[in-house]
Parts: sequence; structure tokens; C-alpha cells
Amino acid sequence: MLAFKAGDARAFEKLVQRHRTPVFNFILRFTGHRARAEDVLQETWLKVVRSAREYEAKAKFTTWLYTIARNLCVDSARKESYRQASSLEAPTGNGAGGDEGRALGESLPDTGASPERGAYNARLRPLIERALASLPEEQREVFLLREYSGIAFKEIAEVTGVPENTVKSRMRYALEGLRRRLAELGVDGDLADDGRTVAG
Repeated sequence: MLAFKAGDARAFEKLVQRHRTPVFNFILRFTGHRARAEDVLQETWLKVVRSAREYEAKAKFTTWLYTIARNLCVDSARKESYRQASSLEAPTGNGAGGDEGRALGESLPDTGASPERGAYNARLRPLIERALASLPEEQREVFLLREYSGIAFKEIAEVTGVPENTVKSRMRYALEGLRRRLAELGVDGDLADDGRTVAG
């Protein structure tokens, strides 16, 4: 980012290549809408470009980037008069790349898990997405930043603008809520206790 700030356009390409997918996945899970997520992602990168001159390396670049993305997600949610909690389970129906009829949640990039784990997660993903959608927004965003994007609690506190202890409490409540909702959906306690599986 400092190289881009100094005028190196190729540095911006590297930033986008490195962070595009995880930031998009965070935005997609936050908004639950592919078209909105793509718009918010574009706005995020535009804001990075426009704010480059003011950027200072006080915190990690990822903290700054996710703060921008999160704030734009919140703004986007406020502008929408409706929310579709099950949209990640809805068929994409766009026909692009043979994805016709596949759930949006299933079209997210795979992280290279083993075939057995991949099959297990493919079966569970709709249930996990439904459980995630049932969480209050402040708990869901902490869970997504921590488990899907790998952001540390301290950085999440900076991104969300709340104390670190509040972030940890929200994470605890999110995990409890997910365990409860997954149990209601027929997922056994062992799975619900495995944070890696929930996040997988």
C-alpha cells in the first residue's frame, strides 16, 4: 500500500490479487447478495484508491481494508429496505460457468480441503449458512471476520469500533447461537463444537 501511495500502480494490482477473494467472501456473507457484494467490493477498492494519499501504516493494511469494506456493507444494508436471510441458499440461476441451479453459498471458492472434508462441508454448508444468517448482525460480522477472514480480535475491535472484550463477547454469543441453531437443524454437538468445521 505504501508503494501504491508513492505512485506505483503495479502495487495496487498486487493488493487486489492478494486480498480480493477473502474480502469478497466477507462482503458476500455479510450482504448475502452476489450483485450487492460485487458493488460493495468495487466501492471498497475505489475508496482505497481515493484514500491512498491519507493512508498511514498505523495499523495493518488488512485492518484498514476490512474497516472500509465493513462500513460500506453497513451503509449498503441501511440503504436496502429488505434483507433476504436465505439468499446464500438460493439458486444462482445465471448459467455462467455451469453454475445453473447451484446455491450461491456453494459457489464460493474452495480453500483446498481434502475430498472427504469437502464432501462433508458441501452437505453442511447450507445448514451453516442458514445458522449464520440467523445471528444478529454484530455477532455475524465478528464471526465472519474471525473465522472466514482470520482477523485477530484486536484488529476486529479496530474494524468494528468496539472494545476487544465486546468483540470476544460477540464471538462467544455467535458460537453459542450457531451451536443452538445447528442443533435445531439436526447437526450433532460434536460438529457444532468444532469451530474449524463451522468455519470450513
